[in-house]
Amino acid sequence: MASTEDLKRAVECAIAGDWDDAHAIAQTDEREPLHRWLHACLHKIEGNTFNSRYWYRGSGRSYEDFASPDAELHAIRDALNERGT
Repeated sequence: MASTEDLKRAVECAIAGDWDDAHAIAQTDEREPLHRWLHACLHKIEGNTFNSRYWYRGSGRSYEDFASPDAELHAIRDALNERGT
């Protein structure tokens, strides 16, 4: 299971365009809502709408919440910062 710091690193990877590393971290915990949200956003970036919508279920978010994946990644980072370590 990835820590909050791992998820923050995953968000930074995604913002930098490193989808593979971000995805590897995001998929380490399929139950935790912030993992699911990041995983959903990454599949949105990838263009895989079906898989993205799957990961949004259980994340407390929806596909339509953010038009911009970049804005969504920043919102995920903010949520992680609020959560702490």
